[in-house]
Amino acid sequence: MNELRPDHTKGPASYFPSIETKYGHPIAHWTEVIRSSPLTRHLELVTWLKAEHGLGHGHANALVAHTLSETR
Repeated sequence: MNELRPDHTKGPASYFPSIETKYGHPIAHWTEVIRSSPLTRHLELVTWLKAEHGLGHGHANALVAHTLSETR
């Protein structure tokens, strides 16, 4: 069952608290990691984060979606 967070955050940002807790880095760290990659396509970046940084698919997907939406 999906429950909304108390602040009712939706979309990729709803994953941010669990990403920071699980991987021990703030979201700003991950957006910088993504921006520093030579990769530019969404799925390539997701696959890379999973393989090189050990992120789960949902977390990697949320970070990439958020980061790419900020750079557009």
